[in-house]
Amino acid sequence: MFERELLKGSLGLMLMALIEQGPMYGYQIAKLIRAQTNDVIDLKEGSLYPALHRMEKEGMIEGFWQRRDDGVDRRYYRLSAEGQRILDERRAQWNRFSAAVSKVVSDAPIQ
Repeated sequence: MFERELLKGSLGLMLMALIEQGPMYGYQIAKLIRAQTNDVIDLKEGSLYPALHRMEKEGMIEGFWQRRDDGVDRRYYRLSAEGQRILDERRAQWNRFSAAVSKVVSDAPIQ
């Protein structure tokens, strides 16, 4: 398991990257993160939904209700135009940051 701060710092980026693929609902997002990380990251409701609500409040994502075939309403989230701009910026920052950290913490000698 990871330290809480590692997940906290990257959760918004992961959520936006997934939602960028198309509208998704919370449980679907949690399942995809678990699958794509080979069960390394298992988001709990206490982390996922507060993050989604915060991102919605900040205008990064938009929530909307959609009725399932069985008549039950489900809340979906989609990326807003502002969210796409923020995602592009944060993705570039993440790529630079993660490459730099990898150079420092890898087993390879520094060149």
